[in-house]
Amino acid sequence: MPDPEFSCHPSQCEIWAIRHGQTDWNLEGRYQGQTDIPLNATGVKQAQHLAANLDGKSFAAIFTSDLTRAYQTAQIIAERVRCPIIVDKRLREIHQGEWEGMHFSEAVARFPRHFAQRDEEPLNARPPGGESVLEVAQRMMAVANEIAQRFPGQRVLLVSHGLAIATLIVQAFHYPFERVFSLIPENASISILCWPPHNNGH
Repeated sequence: MPDPEFSCHPSQCEIWAIRHGQTDWNLEGRYQGQTDIPLNATGVKQAQHLAANLDGKSFAAIFTSDLTRAYQTAQIIAERVRCPIIVDKRLREIHQGEWEGMHFSEAVARFPRHFAQRDEEPLNARPPGGESVLEVAQRMMAVANEIAQRFPGQRVLLVSHGLAIATLIVQAFHYPFERVFSLIPENASISILCWPPHNNGH
């Protein structure tokens, strides 16, 4: 669980970003992207455990991706913390195009040029028919900005997806965007972000 001493500036919104629980495709090492895969039994238990840990904490709202795995996670949490769910499609995972449904190893073997490009240009590279990290970062930032304007000084839950959340982590902590793939959170984990990010000179 997050550090109890953690706190944001009163002008910021405290966003608790949660990655959805586990799915079968997570377990199998497949690219999910925007394919609508539900939680598996483990994922449901993860969400229930997380919800139990949040019991007694207050949140102004829960924002969630419309994809089933995120929405299911949000529903389980909402039953415990008793606050409204707001669905926003901009909180979806990156669109992985032709890679969706493939095992990671298969995608690397079939699209070596695209993976080389991703190493060289992590922000702008995209899977065939898919979305770039920069595009994901821009839509996630737009949602976070709107949440912060609506709930300054308050705590909000945001249920989304691994890489999508990683783009917010990079921006919130002023990390180089090249680190985004190493910052993907585990299933059903919490990342606390103060938003909008303050300019810390980094």
